Amino acid sequence: MGSKKTIDNVLGGALVIIMSAMVLNVLWQVFTRFVMGTPSSFTDELARYLMIWAGILGAAYVAGKDMHVAIDVLPQRFNKATQKRLSAAVKIAVILFAISVMVIGGIRLVYITFVLEQLSPALQIPLAYVYLVIPISGLLIVYYKITDILNKSE
Repeated sequence: MGSKKTIDNVLGGALVIIMSAMVLNVLWQVFTRFVMGTPSSFTDELARYLMIWAGILGAAYVAGKDMHVAIDVLPQRFNKATQKRLSAAVKIAVILFAISVMVIGGIRLVYITFVLEQLSPALQIPLAYVYLVIPISGLLIVYYKITDILNKSE
């Protein structure tokens, strides 16, 4: 299953780059505000968009590592076969959510903001680029959960 590992590495690398950019952006903001006396006009907005991308891509990364928050009190009371079925049902529910809300809803959001030509106030970039992370993460989550289901059934 080399492709899952490749996606994990690319996604992890992207998250490191985003977090590094966020740190540099905030350092620049502090420098311009307190040293130069004139705060940079774009850093607040850029930090916000980087945080959105880090949070949503981070959720996909965690889903791929199967490390998301879970309450396992109820599943522990069942036998192994029932636990396996319950785990598959939860993964299917996550897939359905990711497809309906993140992929389909995210694509609609990106399309609407692209058609309306909405731009961010300070950076003047299309907001569709900011929102593009939603369907991307949704697709990643769907891929990871389908991979989990297929690997657990073997």
